[in-house]
Amino acid sequence: MPLNHLTLLTGASRGMGLAMAQQLLRPGHTLVCISRHRNAELAQAASQAGATLEQWEQDLSQGEQAAHTLRDWLTAQGPAAFASATLINNAGVIPRIAPLSASELADIANALRVGLEAPMLLTAAFLGATESWAVPRKVLSISSGLGRRAMASQAAYCAAKAGMDHFTRCVALDEAIKPNGAKVCSLAPGVIDTDMQLQLRGTDPAAFPDAPNFANLKTGGQLTSPADAATRVLAWLERADFGTNPVADVREA
Repeated sequence: MPLNHLTLLTGASRGMGLAMAQQLLRPGHTLVCISRHRNAELAQAASQAGATLEQWEQDLSQGEQAAHTLRDWLTAQGPAAFASATLINNAGVIPRIAPLSASELADIANALRVGLEAPMLLTAAFLGATESWAVPRKVLSISSGLGRRAMASQAAYCAAKAGMDHFTRCVALDEAIKPNGAKVCSLAPGVIDTDMQLQLRGTDPAAFPDAPNFANLKTGGQLTSPADAATRVLAWLERADFGTNPVADVREA
């Protein structure tokens, strides 16, 4: 049995995605990062850690292309290459904050492609290509509380995350009846101090009524650092009961 563990991670170039990538660079691990841009700092860290790193430059608004690439790569590795295989759907975008009626059509389409279509396609490719692998397989999708609570001027982002939650519920049912079905979870990671939060609290309250609430999270010290959030998310991934609840929140016990 190989000792090498495979993790595939989208959106690893910044924020919590970059923090997760840095923490996943360990000996005996192969990390494949799928992002629009390579990260030179990450490549250097992999070399120092003795970990195997691949960085695929891929615009996830072209989700079908990314999924074909992933499926072909996994098929080429074969079922005996890794001791486990994990896909982390982390990438997402928040379009210009505005009511749906004032939103750019291209922004809506891009948010849904990156935030919902790409994770669904990548999950399909991952599960299909590894179905015969007799090793533990997991899919962790990074959701949001906004997938479970409506917010004005956030229709596209909320819809993408709600869709992620629900397709994960469906996949959990699919995998539960298979002999070696994958464990899947759509996980809200808490409120993290990232560029997205800066965008939310910096928007004119006339266009985004919740802007003051996000500003208060920052001034009240209620935001989690990307590194701390990454640690909590990866710890959830390693829980013995991972996937028991296909839609979860990292702040749950």
